[in-house]
Amino acid sequence: MTDSRPRSRGTVNRRNALGGSLAGVLGLAASALPGGPTGPARAQQPAPTGTYRIDLHAHFLPPDYRAALLEHGHVTIGGYPTPDWSPEQAIAFMDYYGIQAQALSVSDPGVSFLGGKEAVDMARYCNTYAAGLFASNPTRFGAFAVLPMPDIPASIDEAIHALDELHLDGVILLSAYNGVYLGDPRFEPLMIALNQRNAYVFVHPAAIPDHAKPGLPLPDFLEEFTFDTTRAATMMMVTGMTQRYPNIRFQLAHAGGTVPFLSHRLSVASQSVLGQLWPEDLPRPSILDTKNQIGRFYYDTALSGSAAAMAAVLQVTARDHIVFGSDWPFSALTLPQTGSHDPAPGLSDVFDADQRLEIERINPLRQLPRLAAAVGA
Repeated sequence: MTDSRPRSRGTVNRRNALGGSLAGVLGLAASALPGGPTGPARAQQPAPTGTYRIDLHAHFLPPDYRAALLEHGHVTIGGYPTPDWSPEQAIAFMDYYGIQAQALSVSDPGVSFLGGKEAVDMARYCNTYAAGLFASNPTRFGAFAVLPMPDIPASIDEAIHALDELHLDGVILLSAYNGVYLGDPRFEPLMIALNQRNAYVFVHPAAIPDHAKPGLPLPDFLEEFTFDTTRAATMMMVTGMTQRYPNIRFQLAHAGGTVPFLSHRLSVASQSVLGQLWPEDLPRPSILDTKNQIGRFYYDTALSGSAAAMAAVLQVTARDHIVFGSDWPFSALTLPQTGSHDPAPGLSDVFDADQRLEIERINPLRQLPRLAAAVGA
């Protein structure tokens, strides 16, 4: 079959350049995975066939939004060149990789690079654009609303409009805004509104300003993004935000960053004398309930479709809390080029075909009832 994925001029050169820069890092990691020097290979399971996947980590850049990004100097996002995007390119990508529908979202920096009315207007533009895709391509697109954060009153207004009137499938929030992480009391009024609407909230990492992070010659998407997701999730748990708003379902990008790996460490208070002596019939304070809260998050597979990542996630939550994500178009240079049309072949190192169907279709549609009805599930 001919590769129908959209390509822009210079794609091959960028892929080769990125491949060269990552080869050393990926080569070191490969030796620790099943089949490497540390253990015997596990037979890869068969993947399902057909166009069945539902993608809950997929981005879009409407024309005016992308133009504003470039005008304000955002020529890269997380160290990745700001990509082109169009509905036609997205559908071609989905068709090639067996994806029935994408729940689109605006990636970092959201609309927070703008201010005041400009941010409010851009959020409304992006959300209205997304709703328009429902009409033109009802079985191919869903969307998570972008909000004019950190303006809380304006963000509440936009969330209500996007969820109640435009009927978007949820909301995307960045891990932090101007250095203030989710979990901070300043976000409480917004969480109240989202909890009232049983909202699905996709938590995506934000770039840390250069002056606030180590000066390593690595793009943010390699590791800094995962650390920032972890910071946000930790703050939401220790401040009790995830306890106070149980109707909100939070999806953590990229398999939760480092949350699964650090789960024991993050739950250390519950293993102390205080945690051991806490009466079973009393509600546990958030700091003693971290293990339960970690298990309630949803974890997507974007850039994390590997045995190492999925095994860690399965140690902290049930399989029904794992959802498929491609991270396209930002993952375009890192997707498999094998011709198998499987966007995450590493998932078959852990899951059989029925389990992959659950993760890549059933679980996502269970969380997004509007999209499920649109695709006839």
